[in-house]
This record gives sequence, structure tokens and C-alpha cells, in this order.
Amino acid sequence: MEDRIFGRNPVFEAIKSGRTIDKILIKKGKYEGSLVPIIKKAKEEHIIIQEVERQRLDELSGGGNHQGIVAYVSELEYVTVKDILDRARAKNEPPFVIVCDKITDPHNLGAILRTANCVGAHGMIIPKRGSVGLNSIAVKTAAGAAEYTPVARVTNISAAISELKKEGLWIAAADMDGDLMYKTDLRGALGIVIGSEGDGISRLVKENCDFTVSVPMNGDINSLNASVAAGVVMYEALRQRSM
Repeated sequence: MEDRIFGRNPVFEAIKSGRTIDKILIKKGKYEGSLVPIIKKAKEEHIIIQEVERQRLDELSGGGNHQGIVAYVSELEYVTVKDILDRARAKNEPPFVIVCDKITDPHNLGAILRTANCVGAHGMIIPKRGSVGLNSIAVKTAAGAAEYTPVARVTNISAAISELKKEGLWIAAADMDGDLMYKTDLRGALGIVIGSEGDGISRLVKENCDFTVSVPMNGDINSLNASVAAGVVMYEALRQRSM
């Protein structure tokens, strides 16, 4: 199947990663800025480039910020939980996995995936139902991370967590009622579970986790955007794992 991605960085990373690209559509006019190396790389890879009116790009991107470029690409393939664990083994690293429990906003999913790549997570797990998938908005927000960090889409998150635990991972639920993350050991084989934007982590999933961690709150409100909370916890894990 064919999909579309838009935005300069996502398209450039798709080309660099070797993903199959049918053609690239560029806004008519003078090429400038980061479009220049993208077009150069596309020509080196013998990818078809077509100039179109901006209105056409607006339509293809659903009004998103396409930055003058849209690419028709092969659909991203989801992997298995085993694939993610095998990736960690191949790198001779303790597995570091991010689990998203019913994230519904593609911007949040893309932002979490982007941060997961930045902290060196070996992959991300999302559910097939009740969650957004790797659509064009999520891929755009991930800013190229979707080309490098594998995502498994599973039927049952609790079952996936059980599979991780059998492989020796400790599973941490990110929740405001948990122990302060600075006082929790986040080293070694680890899975971090991030809850949905409105309801947080579902009861059954939380019960299947080994422990719960929280982000300190010193302001007048006591909650963070899902992707921001995920990023804070992931970077605390990275800090500890780097010591």
C-alpha cells in the first residue's frame, strides 16, 4: 500500500533511510533552504520529482504544515515485540521500550516517538484499537524518527507487557500517583508505559506494571501533556542509564 508523508525533515529522513518512494511533489517556484539538499538527494536516488501548485500540497497534507513538499511512500511496516527485543540484543544493550496505552492524538504519538528515538529506545508499542497509528501527522511530528525507531502494534497491551516481563524487563507506569522518578531505579531492561491524554493508564494495564513513577509538580496545575510527561520520564531514564 502507498502512503503520504509531508514536511522537509520527514521526507529527507525517508530518502536517507532507503524507504521506497514513488515520487515527490514540490511547490512550484524557486528552491531554497533545506529543500535544496532534499532535491539533490532525491535525484541521486533517481526518485521522480514533480512541481505542483501549493493548493495541491495543501490538499494532500490535509492542511498540515507541508513546508512545500509531499512524498508518496511505501506504507510503514509495524514490527513485533520480539523484533524490538532482538534489536536491543543486536546492539548488546539492555532493552529500553516505550509502551503507549491508547494515545489518540497523532501529534502526541509522533512527539513521543521522536523523543523515544532521541533517548535511544529500541522501539515503541501501541495498541491496535483505541489508539492512533502512524498516520501522516504522527510521522510528520516524529520528524524522521519513524524511519529509525520500530513500532509494534499489538492486540492487547497487557499481553505485550507480560511478554516484556518474561524477557526480563521491569515495567514502569508513568502516573501522577507514583513514586518520584528521581528516587526510582530506571536502569537496566526497562519498559515505560505512557497513558492516554484524558484517562491516563487503564486499570488493567497499570496492575500489570511492576511499579509507578511520577514527575514532580511544583506549579498551580498538576498535569502535563502526554508527550511532555513521556519525554521527562524518558530523559530521566536516559540520565540514570548513562551514569
